[in-house]
Amino acid sequence: MNMASPKPRCAILAAEFAQAIVDVMIAQASEEIAASGAELANVVRVSGAYELPLIAESLVARPDIDVLVVLGFIERGQTQHGEVMGHVVHQSLIELQLKHRKPVGIGIIGPGATIEQAEQRKVEYARAAVRAAIRSWHLLQDQVRPMA
Repeated sequence: MNMASPKPRCAILAAEFAQAIVDVMIAQASEEIAASGAELANVVRVSGAYELPLIAESLVARPDIDVLVVLGFIERGQTQHGEVMGHVVHQSLIELQLKHRKPVGIGIIGPGATIEQAEQRKVEYARAAVRAAIRSWHLLQDQVRPMA
């Protein structure tokens, strides 16, 4: 955590799959970060959901990043591939925030969502991921302050 900063420095990490949907999610998350008074330090794109945990690890390990927001869409497929991917990616992101004690807001639509569902959810998922992560950052700041 960046103790010198009164506001969190955020990074957005997003998968390129379903680019039209994810581009909107990035824009919405960026707006939500600005509206919260936080600072957007970086936006990083990766190929797909399986690549998210590795780059997320790199970002949350940086001392200049306090909050990470991860965005993407895991579409319903004809096999269990998306379900497996969703479980692995979500579990990895949860483990990263616990390991580094930095909030990771997860704004991944799916697994199992349709394009139509993603279109309906893209704005709220992106904004909710930002709000949750920044709120967690503030709660962590309160916990590390000396008690009066």
